[in-house]
Amino acid sequence: MVVEKNIPLQAFNTFRIVAKAHALARITHEQDVRDLLADPEWAAAPKFVLGGGSNIVLTGDVKPLVLKVEVPGLKVVGETAKAVIVEAGAGENWHDFVTWTLDQNLPGMENMALIPGTVGASPVQNVGAYGVELQDRFDSLDAIDLQTGQVFTLNAAQCAFGYRDSVFKHASSGEMDMHQPLGLKDRALILRVRFALPKVWKPVLGYADIERKMAEHGVAEPTPRQIYDWVCEVRRAKLPDPAVIGNAGSFFKNPTVTAEQCEDIIARDPKVVHYRLDNGSVKLAAGWLIDSCGWKGKSVGQAGVYEKQALVLVNRGAGVDGNGATGGEVMTLAKAIQTSVYERFGILLEPEPVVI
Repeated sequence: MVVEKNIPLQAFNTFRIVAKAHALARITHEQDVRDLLADPEWAAAPKFVLGGGSNIVLTGDVKPLVLKVEVPGLKVVGETAKAVIVEAGAGENWHDFVTWTLDQNLPGMENMALIPGTVGASPVQNVGAYGVELQDRFDSLDAIDLQTGQVFTLNAAQCAFGYRDSVFKHASSGEMDMHQPLGLKDRALILRVRFALPKVWKPVLGYADIERKMAEHGVAEPTPRQIYDWVCEVRRAKLPDPAVIGNAGSFFKNPTVTAEQCEDIIARDPKVVHYRLDNGSVKLAAGWLIDSCGWKGKSVGQAGVYEKQALVLVNRGAGVDGNGATGGEVMTLAKAIQTSVYERFGILLEPEPVVI
C-alpha cells in the first residue's frame, strides 16, 4: 500500500477549491484498508473517506489520511421474485452506473441520471431526484470498519435512510454494533452497493420538468431511456457542469414545514414553490426561497450564486494558481444566504455538502 504525500485535491473536489491532502491512499480493495490498519504509521491516524468529491467544501488542507475510494465493478448478482439485484463498486461513477443499468435493459434508476459523485457516496447522502431516492432502489451494501478491518453488510433499515441522510452522516455514541449501528460517521468505508431493480417497471412521473418534456414530445407513456434523456437535458440546462464551473450541485436541502407554516408563507408570498407530502407536511423549494431574497447571480469574492439556479453555489474563478474561490468564501456566502432566508421566511436552510 503506497501512501502519497502532499497531494493536490483540486481535481478531487467538484468545487475545484485549491487544497492539499497531507497524505492520501487509493483504496481499490478492502485489503488496502487492512494494510493501512496493519501499518504502525497509519493504523491510529484519523481518516477521511473521499469519493467523487461532489458533496464537500474544503476550507483548508486536509490533515487526516485521505482514503480515496476507487473500488471498481459492475455486475448482476442475483434476483428475487420482484427484482434483479445489481452490484456496483464504491468507486464507480454514479451516472455511468445508471447508464450501465439501462444498457443492460434494467430500468429503475433513470430518474437519478447525471447526479454527480460515486456509487459509494450515494447511500451516505441518500441521493435522489425527480421523485426517486436511492432508498427506493436499495438492497444492501458492504462496508469495512476503519478501526478493525472487519467487513460487514447493512440492509436499508440499518442504513437509517432519511431525506439526504443516513447512518453514515452521524457519529457513533459508543461501541459500534454492526447489527444495529447508531452512527458510522468516520468509522466505515463503503466498498460495494447493491440495488434492487424492479422486474415490472413503472415510470415515476409527476414533476413539472418531466411533464413538460412529455408534452413537448407528445409522449404519454415514456420509456426508461426517454426519461433518462429528459432528466439529463433538464439537469444540463439548469445546473453547471463541474468540469466547466466548479460547484457541488444543490447546496441546500429543500426545507420541510408544517401545512400551517406553508399557509402562512403562501399568505405573504403566494408564488412560493411547494410540494405536499403524503405525511401532511410540505416541502419548499430552497432555490425559490433563495431567489426571492435576491441572491441569484450575487457573489462573495470568487464564490457566487449560479445565474440559472439559485440553489447552486459556484466557483467563479478558474481555481488555478489560487485564483479561484476559497472554502471560506463559499461558506461566508452560504451563511449570508441562510441569514437572509431566515429573516424573510423564518426558515433556516441546511447545507447539503460536508464542510472540511
